[in-house]
Amino acid sequence: MPSGNPSVNPSGKPSVLFVCVHNAGRSQMAAAWLTHLAGDRIEVRSAGSNPGDAVNPAAVEAMAEVGIDISAATPKILTVGAVRESDVCVTMGCGDACPVFPGKRYLDWTPADPAGRGVAAVRPIRDEIRTLVEGLIEEIAPEATV
Repeated sequence: MPSGNPSVNPSGKPSVLFVCVHNAGRSQMAAAWLTHLAGDRIEVRSAGSNPGDAVNPAAVEAMAEVGIDISAATPKILTVGAVRESDVCVTMGCGDACPVFPGKRYLDWTPADPAGRGVAAVRPIRDEIRTLVEGLIEEIAPEATV
């Protein structure tokens, strides 16, 4: 049973929220990488303060090239609840304002914005985000060694 503290994640797993303005490129790729690489060890959310209408097609294509399908993902609005339920909030270099709760970890990653770029320009952004996500996994939920 979770404690009475509303900021405690009830699943007991670490939870990460990726935030960018439109929730259409960087935060979607980061969420997909984290889900792909960490499996069910980490709860993953993504959101934006002004969500776009659809995920960036170049981001969808770049992720498909590495075997990750984000074509069904949809941009979501950032809510106070999403922040409250997350242990780590990662803003994606866009200066987005996040509600601040005590006990949360806040990170700001600064990969380039893929908006308006073709897939060739999005590939290095995708790869940079993967590297950042791998480092985060090692910090908050490393694989158990036998």
